[in-house]
Amino acid sequence: MVVASTEGGMSVEEISKEKPETIIRSKIEVAVGMQNFQARELAFGLGIEPDLIRRASDTIIGCYKAFSELDATMVEVNPLVISKQKQILALDCKMSFDNNAMFRRSQVSELRDKTQEDSKEIFASDRGLNYVSLDGNIGNIINGAGLAMASMDMIKLAGGAPANFLDVGGGATPEKIVKAFKLVTMDEKVKVILVNIFAGINRCDWVAEGIVDALKKIEIKVPLVIRLAGTNVEKGNKILKESKINYIEANTLEDAANKAVAALNK
Repeated sequence: MVVASTEGGMSVEEISKEKPETIIRSKIEVAVGMQNFQARELAFGLGIEPDLIRRASDTIIGCYKAFSELDATMVEVNPLVISKQKQILALDCKMSFDNNAMFRRSQVSELRDKTQEDSKEIFASDRGLNYVSLDGNIGNIINGAGLAMASMDMIKLAGGAPANFLDVGGGATPEKIVKAFKLVTMDEKVKVILVNIFAGINRCDWVAEGIVDALKKIEIKVPLVIRLAGTNVEKGNKILKESKINYIEANTLEDAANKAVAALNK
């Protein structure tokens, strides 16, 4: 979708609320890409004088090519101006990109400014963890994206709110578990930590060793709920119990979510 407006100096959300009639939209068919007639329609819709329509449409097509050829998720030019010399100039542009495509876009990844990103998400990506910061206060350490999503749903169903999405992956080694604990404890909003591991390729005893190791290195000042299931679950639970660490044991996903919310409410 290409969205254009003659109303500059304000966010598109404000424009759509206060002056919706000034917003022009053009839907792009992915299979064929943006067509020249669509760019010209946008240029005419912006009230650009006829002798500059071609230049303006070339500029719009150029923005679309940058979007599609550089694996961008957004291209925002604001403002786009006409100079006294009748040039079409982008005075400012912001672009965001698909992080999963940056391995083939070295010219883009070299421009990455980590100071503009969430410090916890940077910490995670540099250590091979899949992490998204959220607004809740129950921190999650989970293996597998599907289980992580289900766990967050269960937390909401139990009356809580997840502080993050954190997938340590199928090969959750003890080292990764330690890194995950460091990451979750970086978030000051976290009041309870929920560890939910279903071991298939992974092993519960490895995860348990990682948890014990993490608690030796990191002081956990909030309640910790742990649920292990799958491969070597008996060994994993035995390691946790013999370590004498302070935690709340859970047996099912629902049980883990309920106990995490109960610990939070205490």
